[in-house]
Amino acid sequence: MISARNIVKSFKDVRAVRGVSLEIPRGQYIAILGPNGAGKTTLVEMIEGIQKPDAGEIRILGKSWSTDEAHLRRIMGLSLQETAYIDKLTVEETLNLFASFFGLGVDVAPRILDLINLADKRKSYVMNLSHGMRQRLSIGIALINEPEILILDEPTTGLDPVARREIWDILVDLKKKKTSLILTTHYMEEAEYLCDYIVIMDRGSVVVEGTLEELLTAHTHREVISFTASDRRGAEAFSRVEGALGLVWDEKSNRGHLSVRDIVTSLPRFLEAVEREKATLLALECRKMNLDDLFINLTGRHLHE
Repeated sequence: MISARNIVKSFKDVRAVRGVSLEIPRGQYIAILGPNGAGKTTLVEMIEGIQKPDAGEIRILGKSWSTDEAHLRRIMGLSLQETAYIDKLTVEETLNLFASFFGLGVDVAPRILDLINLADKRKSYVMNLSHGMRQRLSIGIALINEPEILILDEPTTGLDPVARREIWDILVDLKKKKTSLILTTHYMEEAEYLCDYIVIMDRGSVVVEGTLEELLTAHTHREVISFTASDRRGAEAFSRVEGALGLVWDEKSNRGHLSVRDIVTSLPRFLEAVEREKATLLALECRKMNLDDLFINLTGRHLHE
């Protein structure tokens, strides 16, 4: 459905996207994960037609933005990180305004209000909505034209857990209609819950991609000892304990992320190293590797950096 091949985009001296290729089939929910500066928003803006790639090709249902823009606008729904609304319009008036851009009438608003669970707020001014309600409104606007492709750029950033779950429920329901979704997010649990396929980006490149099962299966031989220390003392010794596969150290927080083959074997050696190096542990956690751990192992960074 969407094919992006060898996409490159630079801004002055910053190469934001470095030869990225993606193939997204119809009806798939795909998450693009990465920290700030990873290039995910720039990549999505090129798929949306907001930015033009410096090199490479993007085709959507076999069509391109250069020759088929009007058609692509009709089949695509977008929700950006920030959307400005007219404060003194009601929720219903706002939906009617955006519906008019597609040549649709006022009969669209009731359907969208029910879909995003804002029917009881239809007469409320946009300025009086909570952040979570505004995000639901943004998704509703993106769905006005019943798009085949929905692109959401960090739709739940800044929301509390309850509001985030409300957005997730809306998106899960949409999946039944065979809508294709491209989601950029900072939240690993969001990608795990919603998406069939995951792309991890860092510094403008795709680091790894696959289904959640594929990504974790490829690293099932790994477990994690995660800890916080009072300082860096002992870090080098920790990286050499029996069964260690790699240590990622965060200088700012004095957090260590030690991947190991087997916790049962490595944990006693790790604790021996703590005692030997006279290090002070403030927190310690042992677990099977999850998607967040995988990201740290692949990039050397935490997702929220």
